[in-house]
Amino acid sequence: MSTTQTNKIEIIKATSTKINDVDFDNLSFGAVFTDHLFECDFKNGEWQTPVIKPYAPILMDPSSKVFHYGQAIFEGMKAYKDDKDAIWLFRPEENHKRFNASAVRMAMPEIPEAIFLDGLNELLKLDAEWVKRGNGSSMYIRPFMIATGAGVVANPSDEYKFMILLSPAKSYYAGEVKVIIAEHYSRAANGGIGAAKAAGNYGAQFYPTNLANKDGFQQVIWTDDATHTKLEEAGTMNVFFRINDTLLTAPTSERILDGITRKSLLAIAEKEGLKTEVRSVLASELVEAAKDGSLKEIFGAGTAAVVSVIKGFSYKDEYYELPKTDDSYASLLKEKLTGIQNKLAEDTFNWTVQVK
Repeated sequence: MSTTQTNKIEIIKATSTKINDVDFDNLSFGAVFTDHLFECDFKNGEWQTPVIKPYAPILMDPSSKVFHYGQAIFEGMKAYKDDKDAIWLFRPEENHKRFNASAVRMAMPEIPEAIFLDGLNELLKLDAEWVKRGNGSSMYIRPFMIATGAGVVANPSDEYKFMILLSPAKSYYAGEVKVIIAEHYSRAANGGIGAAKAAGNYGAQFYPTNLANKDGFQQVIWTDDATHTKLEEAGTMNVFFRINDTLLTAPTSERILDGITRKSLLAIAEKEGLKTEVRSVLASELVEAAKDGSLKEIFGAGTAAVVSVIKGFSYKDEYYELPKTDDSYASLLKEKLTGIQNKLAEDTFNWTVQVK
């Protein structure tokens, strides 16, 4: 096991690799991880020397505050390899900015750009062989931070651990999905932490999603907590609706995550000359559009899924199937976005950043 120092990052290389045991054609999302991880601890009011080391379990005190008070945040990113074996990140500065916004909301320390982005850069260089070529292949990146300070007093931790994991990925969702519109459960509330990528947001979704699964639906379209009439997100994704030739999506707020894929799709749609509206969409409006035939498409958008087509929805015990369309906005936008991400199309937005 060799140790080096690069840009103030200690690098401890694994003595062997797991890569030859991985079937890259049949990957389960988020189940396989590369040989190394990145780690940096916050102690005594400052970030310590970062380290890249072999992937392994971590040892933690049972009274660590993350276990008791839920101080945990994360990000979702991807890296792509082009036909010349160069590795590219997609809008990484947006992930760093959103990560720090989540940290502030959860009373956690912000992570310096040099640690977040330089650490990710070095980690990807070390495990570059794990990043595979081809549209649909990517490296899913999971930066996260947890409270590691010991003690069960109900106050913010004074110690934290920031880590980055790499997981080779294919598509997140396979095929089209059916959703149910929430009439009781909510993903987030005004004044809450819905706009942060906090772990608790996702854990709270599991129970109502399990109920939907039992009824034959893969995901839930979440509604606002006050009236349960406004459509907000779909599962773990932002959601888009196409009514006639207008593409609609809810505005970001305290309840809705500022999705990087979401804002990228909106920019592409506008460049392609598609009419877009960022406004609240009502469940009643969606039902009316489904009944009169003006509802053409619904699709989710997120880092893991990119674009996930929704084939139908249920509301108040009525199911509405969407028609097939020959001019799918979902297909067009996914093709344009993945073309940029995989360096198969010109990046006129300057969104991609090469790992060097």
